[in-house]
Amino acid sequence: MKRMVNRGLRVTQQKRLGLWTLVLLSPFLNAEPLAQDQIREGRVIAWDRNAGNCLSCHWMPESELPGNIGPPLIQMQYRFQDRASLRRQIWDPTEANPDTVMPPYGKHGILTDHQIEQVIDYLYSI
Repeated sequence: MKRMVNRGLRVTQQKRLGLWTLVLLSPFLNAEPLAQDQIREGRVIAWDRNAGNCLSCHWMPESELPGNIGPPLIQMQYRFQDRASLRRQIWDPTEANPDTVMPPYGKHGILTDHQIEQVIDYLYSI
């Protein structure tokens, strides 16, 4: 026995239609300002000499007086396609390279989990 509702669509068809509508409209919902705020905050943390201090060792687009000890922080989505692997690198880079000079930002409490997520949002945007 089929359940029929508005416009002769079955309940499962209506759910699919609703889901596709949500998928199609999602770019127009209010998620974009939050993402831009996250990126902006991540940039502030990364560039702050008293917080992330990424510029001490890395070059980033539009940076002034960057360091050259670490690799340039560009095309991070291609280099770290898995967000979790970039997070691990920032949290404790000594896991991948015990001889690194990069500080373990998460492990030593230099940055909070939220700040690390904001920095990752920024790094994925450049």
